[in-house]
Amino acid sequence: MSMERGSFAARHDFDALPQSPDVDVRCAQFSEIATLSEMAHRLVPGVEIGAAELARYLTFDPQSIMTFSRKGKLLGGMAFLFLNERGHDALLLDEICLTAPETHYLASPRQDVAAIYIWAIAARGRGIAGLGKTAAHLRQLRFRNADCYAQPSTVAGRDIMRATGFEPVPSFQPDLWCYQRPWNRQPMRMPGAIVHARSFAHARY
Repeated sequence: MSMERGSFAARHDFDALPQSPDVDVRCAQFSEIATLSEMAHRLVPGVEIGAAELARYLTFDPQSIMTFSRKGKLLGGMAFLFLNERGHDALLLDEICLTAPETHYLASPRQDVAAIYIWAIAARGRGIAGLGKTAAHLRQLRFRNADCYAQPSTVAGRDIMRATGFEPVPSFQPDLWCYQRPWNRQPMRMPGAIVHARSFAHARY
């Protein structure tokens, strides 16, 4: 994942990013695929997937590619792999080909998503402000319980990860970062609560 320029001055959880009114975010149209593919090849190091492959994944799941635009001008986009349970395991075990993922690892459009892999972020200028509305899109019921994963390929991409609550996670997949959704996080056990629980455990009724 990558971006051309700009940075986050303040740290926000991905799910708490502000929604910029200046940037429109919506599902990609097939007419935009060629431009998005060119932008990804220019901005994201190591991108191999072409327009035909992007179109195939957009056909499989129309919500898998989002675009950022301002006043009708395309500023960038964001592509996802919506993984099922099998795909989630394959990601952590480095058993999925991320440049050409097999569709049996992907959740069907009618299926709840087990994990979200951020395939690429390619944005220029103010386009990166579209992340807030993208996060809101991913709070829909189908995506809500899915933690997000990414592999930053540039310094700027790594900065975005740090600024939006992603952390490196142990896995067989090299340099994999994860953002755990706030509602999936385990609450911290306070010592007082543990003592209180023990007193109940020893009480006789």
